[in-house]
Amino acid sequence: MASPDPVPLGTLPQRMVVMGVAGCGKTSVGVALAARIGATFRDGDDLHPAANVAKMTAGQPLTDDDRWPWLAKVGQALRGPALESPGRQIIGCSALKRAYREKITAMAGGPVTFILLDGSYALIKARMDARTGHFMPPSLLKSQFATLEVPGPDENAVQVSIDQPLAGIVADIVALLAHKPG
Repeated sequence: MASPDPVPLGTLPQRMVVMGVAGCGKTSVGVALAARIGATFRDGDDLHPAANVAKMTAGQPLTDDDRWPWLAKVGQALRGPALESPGRQIIGCSALKRAYREKITAMAGGPVTFILLDGSYALIKARMDARTGHFMPPSLLKSQFATLEVPGPDENAVQVSIDQPLAGIVADIVALLAHKPG
């Protein structure tokens, strides 16, 4: 297979969040996107406090009060060179509500581009049913879809369909980001 066209790195954002409901592929896409554009990827799940993980493992959805400290950590992790990872940063984080995205952006200290991984409930439920070893049970997927506020046209975001192979998802993201105004 031929290598993809060179990516105009200067046009891509410095801070990105691969977002969406549980099971949409944030980690897989984030790792592949980071490799493609020479960024550092971090899984936002690793920033959850133990109490949040325990709550989700027990099948209880998180409340906004549970999420705020976690979202602050996600935003802080995107600050870049002043912290542990210089250069282009990507974090996988659900970022389901506009208020969550605003919190992340405020804590990041600069613009953050959100990449919504969009898929149907049936597709994502099938993926969640097939995966093992993750603390988020498929029973919480309905609450994730109910909470999701799709980014509006005034938000710094792009949306890509996950109903395709991983390479296609990453190629679509790169193309959208490379041609995104501002």
